[in-house]
Amino acid sequence: MMALDMCNIQTALAILATLCLTVSGYKNGKVEKACESMLPEHHNHPNTTTSPYTLTASVSKFSPGDQIKVTLSGDKHFQGFLMQARGASNPGGSAVGSFYLVDPKISQLLTCNNIEGSAVSHTSDAQETEIQVIWNAPPEAPPTVQFFATVVSHYKTFWVKLPGPVISEKGVTQAPPQSTTTDVFTKSAATTSLLPQPFTTEGCGRWKSCLVDPVGCNPSVDTSCFFLSYSTVSQAVLFELSGPAEGYVSFALSKDEWMGDDDVYLCTNDGGHVSVDAAYTTGRSYPEVASKSVLTDVGWRVSDGVIQCRFSRAIYTPQDLDRFSLNHSYYLFLAHGTADNGMIHRHKRQPMISTHRQLITGPPNILTGSQSPLLMKSHGSLMLIGWMLLGSTGSLMAGYFKPDWQEQTLFGQKIWFQVHRGLMSLTVLLTAVGFIFPFVYRQKWSSRAGAHPYLGCTVMILAFCQPIMAAFRPPPDSSRRWIFNWFHWGLGNAAEIIAGASMLSGIRQQSLLLPYPWTTGVLSGFVVWNIILKLVLQLHKRGVVKKGSKDEDETPVLSDISGSASWDTKFRVAVLALFVLGNSVFCVSLLNAINRI
Repeated sequence: MMALDMCNIQTALAILATLCLTVSGYKNGKVEKACESMLPEHHNHPNTTTSPYTLTASVSKFSPGDQIKVTLSGDKHFQGFLMQARGASNPGGSAVGSFYLVDPKISQLLTCNNIEGSAVSHTSDAQETEIQVIWNAPPEAPPTVQFFATVVSHYKTFWVKLPGPVISEKGVTQAPPQSTTTDVFTKSAATTSLLPQPFTTEGCGRWKSCLVDPVGCNPSVDTSCFFLSYSTVSQAVLFELSGPAEGYVSFALSKDEWMGDDDVYLCTNDGGHVSVDAAYTTGRSYPEVASKSVLTDVGWRVSDGVIQCRFSRAIYTPQDLDRFSLNHSYYLFLAHGTADNGMIHRHKRQPMISTHRQLITGPPNILTGSQSPLLMKSHGSLMLIGWMLLGSTGSLMAGYFKPDWQEQTLFGQKIWFQVHRGLMSLTVLLTAVGFIFPFVYRQKWSSRAGAHPYLGCTVMILAFCQPIMAAFRPPPDSSRRWIFNWFHWGLGNAAEIIAGASMLSGIRQQSLLLPYPWTTGVLSGFVVWNIILKLVLQLHKRGVVKKGSKDEDETPVLSDISGSASWDTKFRVAVLALFVLGNSVFCVSLLNAINRI
């Protein structure tokens, strides 16, 4: 058992270490994963312009065992690098020889192809302009050797496998180096253009399919409009994507309504230039950008905070198996978020998800979607109805209507008690049903929901405690009855207060993000409205609010007392009617907001 626990701990630590490396972008230079391709996992395509960096070697001839100084330098600072030596006649092959370090503070040795020290990389993201290392020629070196380096200027600006000098073994004629362009993806600038004008909804449902948010908006006139369209052109599909975002807009093709294992397309604004990439997500991990291009006819535009991009993609992409065939039906996800130096961050709100699967190469259609799943809409609706209408009214009946209708009963019990018990029972029932929905949707505990799930669980526990306590309450004449009364009153009020806090935090959750700030104002207005009317009833209960008389010193007769009691009941009923009406208005407003997202 101890061995199993240690194994689990080691596995968890290994996973944590891997995640940390992925998130950090390998600032520590541990890039053994890139040994073969020399391509950094920076979620962008390499730069194809002339590099400002050069590789030089101290000699042009070598013998096995020689130590040769190799220098990487440039006119601009760089944050990271990866250097190797390979056979000049086979630049796509394995690294050969090994290195020694000149300055271990800024460079480190890596093990590639099971050869210790066969590559060198950076130790941090500190800015450098020159790196020197020593290459040790192995006994069985190729006749000609060429040095290569990948250099990262900043996260999304890097050059891959820059060719360096070719050195040859003494007595061997130097062979010309082979081109390395087949090893690295290059994006042709000729296929990228600036879009002349915004996209438009013209043709939606006729020759192209469209998904817009909010419904009915047009990206050509509305800068707050998120827009996705696609149309089949010969053996390819033309996509148009647009939306207001600080960093990126994206869409994904998904086989289900869950994020993860999706075919993703990103349009990322990096300092006024938009990079258009195909990517793939595994689970909820960071999208892995494709190393080879499957996109053609790329165009982009940035104007008034709106990112726009257009591209074509073949229906079938056998050269990239991560891309989905467009001859099938998928859910469409539409998302946006922030980015730093071209590196995207997790979106802050739930993506818009199409209502149904869509055949990408099918007939043109106008799509509908929602940013909130039906289960989460149901969860929010049940909780609002339960606590804004039923629960609040039930507690009001118990607090202020006990003196009324003394001579009348409902199913053998006092009217206030039956109404209170019925409304609170419905509140507990709706809370229990609504409580289940988030767990069905998430299938686990929601770790990104802040305090909301904890508040919700507390409300659920308090709500269940109330009927259990009521089932075991002492008789009215029991000496212990006051204990029950205080606990029942205290837990009930605590449940109401915590339910209010839970609703305030719930309307700002990703899966049920209601429009801000007016929905927060509505919920705050509900709280203030409840406090005011309960204060009015409390003042009336204490005699501050009462029916006036002509002579307050006159001793009331029996008919006057009866008339006063009737007036008190009418006053409380009038306040109750206002209470229910106001709460209904607040609740319906929020329910309508839920229905529209």
